[in-house]
This record gives sequence, C-alpha cells and structure tokens, in this order.
Amino acid sequence: MKNTLWLFILFLLFGFSAQGQRGVGGLADRFKNMGSGGGAAGNIEKRKNQEDSITITYRYLDTARNYRLDSSLYDFTLEFPIPATHYHLGNTGSATQSYLFSPLMNAGLDVGMHAFDVYKFTPEKTRFFTTTRPFSEINYMLSSKGEQFIELMHTQNRKPNWNIQFDYRFISAPGSFSNQKTSHNNYLVTNWFQSVNKRYNNFFILIANKLQSTESGGIDESQDYLNNKEFEQRLYIPTKIGGSNTESFGGNFFNTSIKQGNKYSDLTVLMRQHYDVGKKDSLVLDTTVVPLFFPRVRFEHTIAYKTNKYIYFDPAANANAYLNYFGVSIPSTNLELKDSWRELYNDFSLYTFPDAKNTQQYLKAGLSVQNLKAVFDTNSKKDYVNIFAHGEYRNRTKNKKWDIIASGKLYFAGLNAGDYEAKASIESLLGRKIGALQLGVENVNKSPVYITNPSSNFYLMKDTVHLKKENLTHIYANIYQPILKLGLSGHYYLVTNYIYFSDHYVINQTGTVFNVLQIAANKVFEFGRKKQWKWRAEAYFQQTIGNAPVNLPLVFTRNRFGYEGNLGYRRLNIAMGLEGKYASPYKANRYSPMLGQFFINDSTVRYKLPDIAAYVHFRIGSLKTFVRAENLNSFGRLGNKYGFFNNNILVPGYPYPGLMIRVGIFWGFVN
Repeated sequence: MKNTLWLFILFLLFGFSAQGQRGVGGLADRFKNMGSGGGAAGNIEKRKNQEDSITITYRYLDTARNYRLDSSLYDFTLEFPIPATHYHLGNTGSATQSYLFSPLMNAGLDVGMHAFDVYKFTPEKTRFFTTTRPFSEINYMLSSKGEQFIELMHTQNRKPNWNIQFDYRFISAPGSFSNQKTSHNNYLVTNWFQSVNKRYNNFFILIANKLQSTESGGIDESQDYLNNKEFEQRLYIPTKIGGSNTESFGGNFFNTSIKQGNKYSDLTVLMRQHYDVGKKDSLVLDTTVVPLFFPRVRFEHTIAYKTNKYIYFDPAANANAYLNYFGVSIPSTNLELKDSWRELYNDFSLYTFPDAKNTQQYLKAGLSVQNLKAVFDTNSKKDYVNIFAHGEYRNRTKNKKWDIIASGKLYFAGLNAGDYEAKASIESLLGRKIGALQLGVENVNKSPVYITNPSSNFYLMKDTVHLKKENLTHIYANIYQPILKLGLSGHYYLVTNYIYFSDHYVINQTGTVFNVLQIAANKVFEFGRKKQWKWRAEAYFQQTIGNAPVNLPLVFTRNRFGYEGNLGYRRLNIAMGLEGKYASPYKANRYSPMLGQFFINDSTVRYKLPDIAAYVHFRIGSLKTFVRAENLNSFGRLGNKYGFFNNNILVPGYPYPGLMIRVGIFWGFVN
C-alpha cells in the first residue's frame, strides 16, 4: 500500500492528463477555431422579418472552455449517435463495438455493460449553454424498415446568470430481420445558476436512459438462408432465440415494448456547486458597468445519486437453443438475469488559482466517498464503499496556444482499493501555418469488471475465476497541419492482465504482456477551380504485438468524395457524394446476447464489398436536411431477381440490412 501511495504522488507531480483523441478530428476542429474557444458557429433561423440574432455557446461540466454549435454538413455521424468507427448487430439501436482498440481507461467500479453506451446521455457529454435568446432544436429522421429518430432540445437563459435546458431523444428501429427491434428513450434536464457577483456557481443534471433491445442470438446458420430465394423477405429467416416474432416488424411509433432481450436503465441526479474567494473588479463600457471577479480559492462540493439496472429476460426461453447455441443450461423457460446498483457519491475539492486573471490555470485536490448498494436477486444484496483522493493541475495559457493538464486518482479504501489512474497531455496550437500538436500518456490500474464476480447474476461459469487487476498504459500523439489539411495520430498500448470473454460466458485473463500499435491519417484533398470537390480520407492501421487475445482489422478506412459548396446560391450550403467504409479481413468478434458482450472467435469474416452510401446533405439558414442511401454495396442477384440481397456480415450471425434510405430534418431556431 505504501508503494502504491508513492506511485500515486509521483504521478501527481509529473503526469499530465487529458483524454487521448481517437484520430485527429478533434485537434483539427480546435485549430480551425484557435482563439475563439469553440467550434464553428451555427447559423440561426430568423423568426421575423426584422433583424433577429443570437449568441450561443456551451461548456462541459469539467472544463471552463467555451464551444459554439457546429453547422458543418460533411459528416452525418456528428448528428447520429453511432460513431463512424463503430459497427453494430445489423440494426440501429443494437449493441455496438469499435473497429479500433480502445479500452476504457478508468479506475474504480465498472459493472462491465458497455455494448449500448453510444446511445446514452451522460454527465461527461452534457452541455451547459449560455444564450442571449431562447433556442430550440427539432430533429427528426425517418428511415426505411420503419426506423425513427427524434430529438428535441430547448435552452434559454431565464436571466443573464441562469440557464435551463431540456433534451429528449427517441430511437425506434424494428429491423430487417426477426427479433431485432430496439427502442431507446433518453431524457436530460440541466440548470446552471451563477450569482450576480460571480462568486457562486450551481450546476444541476438530471439524466434518465432507458435502452431496450430484442436479442435474436443471430440468424440460424445451419442453412444458407441469405442465398435462398425463398427468404427474399429477410424477416422470415429463423433466428437462434426469440422464436417467430415477425409481428414486431413495423413502424408503429407508440409500440415501444420488447418481448425478450436486454433492458438497461439508469438514472443520474447530480449537483455541483462551488464558491470562490478572490478579488472583485469591474469593466466600464460607455454607460454600462460590467462586474468582474477574479478567484484565488474555490471550494467545491459534488453530490450525485445514481441507479443502474441491467436485465436480460426471455419469458419463453427454449432450453435446447440456449444449450446448443450458447452452451448454457437454463433452470426454467422463464429466464431472467438481473443486476441493480445504487450509488451515492460525495466529493469535496479545493482549487487554488496562481493567476487570478486566468481561471483555466489551477491546482485542485479532492476527496471522494462512494457508497454502493448492489441487488442481484431477492436474496442477494451487498453494500460497498469506495474512498479515493484525486488531484489535478491545469494551465491553459492566456493566448490559448498551450494547454497542460496533470491529474491522478487513487482508491485507498473500499471495494476498489489499490486502483489508480494517472493521465497526461500537453497540447499546443503553434500557429496558422505550423498547425497543432498534442502529446499524452495515461496509466490505469483497475479492478475486473463486476460481471466477472460470482455474485453477479451475469456470472454463468460453474467455477470461480480468480482475476488480477488490469494495468493499461496508453501513449499517444496527434498532429494537424493546416496547409496540407493533414492529420496524423499514433497510439501505443501496453496491456497487462487483460480480461476478456472467449465464449458466450467464459471469462479469461492473459498471463503475459502484449502491445497494440495504432496509426491513423486524415487528409482532405481538394479539386476544381474553387476547390469545392473534396476527398476526405481517413485510414487506420493497427497491429498487436505479443500473444494478444484481441482480434482487430489490420486496416480500417473511411472515405467521402463529393461536392461541398453552394451551387451559386448564397443561402444554400450543400454536400453530396459517396461515402465508403472498409475493414481488411480479420477474425470478427462474436456477440453474447445474455451478457451483452463481444468476444473473440476463430472464424474469419470477410467483407463482400466495402460499405457504400450515397448522400445529399444541405442547409438553408439553420435548417439542415440529410438524404442518404446506405448499403448500396448489397446490390446483387438472388435467384433470377436483382436487388439489395448481398448483405454484409460484420458480426457472425448478424447480417446488415439491404438498401436503407434515410431522410432527416434538423432545425435549430430562435424562439
């Protein structure tokens, strides 16, 4: 314990912390807006004939940096919850995983259920707005196969120092195959209050996520149903579990229930408040006096209450199917696996500001207490506690060209005692011609995820596996060169005691160290007299070194080629062209529907063709419209008929659909 404490202190003194960017897009965006503190400003709809403008910025809970709304059109995934580097089980709303090696670098309690994380609202992604006028967004997308996406957001400053926000998102997707239905609901409420004298700030977050996904176990692979002309309607291909469930297919907006599968739900209520001690000042503008305050010491308290519930249920389970396909012997036809967690979190932190006029340079130290209660079934309950200390140093220089962060966290008592994390980064915006640079390192020592604990209902092994703590080191660098419009990124991982699933429920841990090297390049090629024809190319190379139980494509690439301009119309902005994604052949991970886990396997899945989509995205004022034809690569012959039957399979047993047409309208306007 003494050695661990000294290691933690050393990391606090010499480490730098920030999230390593996956790729170089984030660094490029920050460079393009160097000095403005945010992303590209969005155009706001003018509701009346007279001049009607708005200034709107936002920040995140753990940073004071301001950002602006992004109005770009070239990347659809900025509006869609599934990242471009992820694949899924063949239907929007289903479990996803990244093509890229990207382990979670967080110490402390981790239940282990992350297959649906991309669809969740979280405190880390929550935006706190400042706006001079009430602002709303109404987003609606309708896709073939009955898929719907709705998001409603409203924010306004009730007073100059008081902002409120409400956000709601709904995803419903019946799917092209049987037993694929998903239905997700997300709610977010924020309240940000600052006292008139700027000494006191209060941040409040309320988040609720309800994620539902029917699980099929994949299509029946005993026959080649995909190439059988009698199964032209993919909905009638039998699946391993779930039975015949074709009645769930359709676009009934109000039918949000599922009869079998995974139900994950969580609730977060968080309040953070801080009080500053420092020096008052003022700024005189004509006849207006603007009060200023320069803090020297800050007292901060964060309290959060969280609940998480994970359920897999099959009320009419076929015992033979579970035994034959998954190797699991179930006790009855009414199968239910359920874990519930409740958490009460308290943190007290103290800040000091060496430079009173630069609030983004500070030293922070804090102590946190985490009270946990777990319920695994009606007769099994456990109470835990975690006590950990954390510290941080940050210095974002006044000219906004250098950003240094150093932080560490140590769990010294409780369930996760001995866990620690230390993270590091230095970022520089070196100039308009030179570009931007980011260097970072992070090391995490963390406990095994809790579903590998025999107490969990999701632990299906007969014998107890004794697991050691995982240790992961991540070193990364990002470079962006604006003249060449070129971004380069490198990631190196050193992994010890890696925990993984090798079957639908079998847990394993490596006894040796392995490495993963990842290199990425991102470049924009421009053509034509006005450079309005663009080829946006992304390429990722990754290679494991050592005996690594990780299957990764050697190369993953994404390319978009098309026109970006206004076609001679001043108010029109348009991006149209083709988009393709391709991963080189590799041993694709399988999926365990009961545990919601991807696991390694020995079968090789090859792309028949790259994923290809055609798109027309355009914006008039603040109204953005997306029209997309996806999975064009699925065109082929089935019997004597041509159509979109050549389904790609990215996860064994889970084909992607044929042609998908998406039409989306995203409108932001001043109230």
